[in-house]
Amino acid sequence: MDLHLKDKRAFVAGSSRGLGFSTALTLAREGCKVAVNSREQEKATAAADKITSETGIQAYGFAGDVSEPSAADALITSAVDALGGLDILITNAGGPPSGSFEIFDDATWQKAVDTSFLSHVRLIRAALPHLRKSSSPSVLTMTSYTVKQPIPNLVLSNSIRAATVGLTKSLAMELGKENIRFNSIMPGWTQTERVIELMEFRAKTNNTTVEEETAKQTAEIPLSRMGEPQEFANAAVFLVSPAASFIHGVMLAVDGGIIKATL
Repeated sequence: MDLHLKDKRAFVAGSSRGLGFSTALTLAREGCKVAVNSREQEKATAAADKITSETGIQAYGFAGDVSEPSAADALITSAVDALGGLDILITNAGGPPSGSFEIFDDATWQKAVDTSFLSHVRLIRAALPHLRKSSSPSVLTMTSYTVKQPIPNLVLSNSIRAATVGLTKSLAMELGKENIRFNSIMPGWTQTERVIELMEFRAKTNNTTVEEETAKQTAEIPLSRMGEPQEFANAAVFLVSPAASFIHGVMLAVDGGIIKATL
């Protein structure tokens, strides 16, 4: 299937590794021009260089901490200048720390809100004037399956990421009349650096091993395995592409069936 992504222009936040990087790389493989992002310029440049090397598509890397209020405007401006416009925005940020409710103070909660919710708000707000100039504008927010099925010791993520789902659905209703599509993906357990860190936290908390914790988690997934970043990227790239032009306001689980709810 031709996804009609050749020469489209995309900015992918939080994309120097993990799901963000796999998505940016897959977009480039489809002929899309991409700008990637990390908090550190060295990592952003390395990710962009790897994409360019593997695909032959010029990619650009920009440093910026999306949890900081001033970062969104600077990142979007840099991306638009480099790409010559913007058709696709993918908002993503690293998850907040693990732990139980009573160990977190107000400052930690506020940092998690800035990272896992307001980063989406600010990036979308900064990108909208440029997306309005596109013939096929699309926004994808990345959250987690925990917005539908909370899991222990992730109270920050369970709580705050749900707000991003509400934001995405609200903007789908508000801005659909302008033909700007909004969708969200709720990834399940996927083999990324973030998941390894979570398994290490569980192993330390439970006095077990990373292998034991990984096996326990995998046993809860109907497909009996964790996902691969490429499997997430395949779904993400389709959703933002013109080939998905009538898919709007969707909260898609890419989770191997782990969400038990029927709706």
